Amino acid sequence: MDFIYYIMAGGLVGLTIGLTGVGGGSLMTPLLILLGFPYNVAIGTDLLYAAITKSSAMLGHARKKTVEWHAVRWLAAGSIPASLITLLLLQQTYQDATEYHVILTRSLGVMLVLTSLVLLFNRPAPAVDLAQAAADDARSHSTSKPILFASGAFLGVFVTLSSVGAGALCAAILMWIYPRLPALRILGTDISHAVPLTLVAGIGHLLLLGNVDLTLLACLLLGSLPAIHFSTQLAAKMPADLLKKCIASMLLLMGLKFVLF
Repeated sequence: MDFIYYIMAGGLVGLTIGLTGVGGGSLMTPLLILLGFPYNVAIGTDLLYAAITKSSAMLGHARKKTVEWHAVRWLAAGSIPASLITLLLLQQTYQDATEYHVILTRSLGVMLVLTSLVLLFNRPAPAVDLAQAAADDARSHSTSKPILFASGAFLGVFVTLSSVGAGALCAAILMWIYPRLPALRILGTDISHAVPLTLVAGIGHLLLLGNVDLTLLACLLLGSLPAIHFSTQLAAKMPADLLKKCIASMLLLMGLKFVLF
């Protein structure tokens, strides 16, 4: 029966991702914790889940040429080393997952709160002339590199500790750096950075810390992949913005709980 619950959990998150674009770590990790999994297992398993579920979307954006690869490279230059350093510090400093339980709990709470605030107050980028946007962003490439690197390092640490933030928080950072970049390119760039980051962090949790339940991962994917495909067909008929606000409010409450208690 437990397998059925896990498949249903994957399906629930998959439906939410398909309908609203929100999900992944911000919903899956708290859901797994509610199902009774330890924080470290929920986080490690969710990181690999995110990497696998977002891979096909990354390939699609790459084929459509809706990825700013220079931004991905600079984000990854900060995030990948930061993730590896975080994993090695956890491995070398603590003998058991219970010893860094508080770090994971607080990190998860902070990232849930930040993600919820982004979802509540972020506004879609206005429609712009693509040629003008490209020209503006080309002029900002040199000045954006240090910001992208520092942002990537921040995401590398906290995504590794919480599995949350590789999506909504990174998208908000990109919108701030490139305010005239079309929303589709923001999304493609965001996903294309999230895949290698969550993959590296997830493999690190698996090999270095033993924080991944592979059976659970298989069940989640079995439920979520068909659900994502099905729900994307329904997305145009649903009030996605209202659903996002409801989810954001729920994430805010859960984040405050993890931070304060």
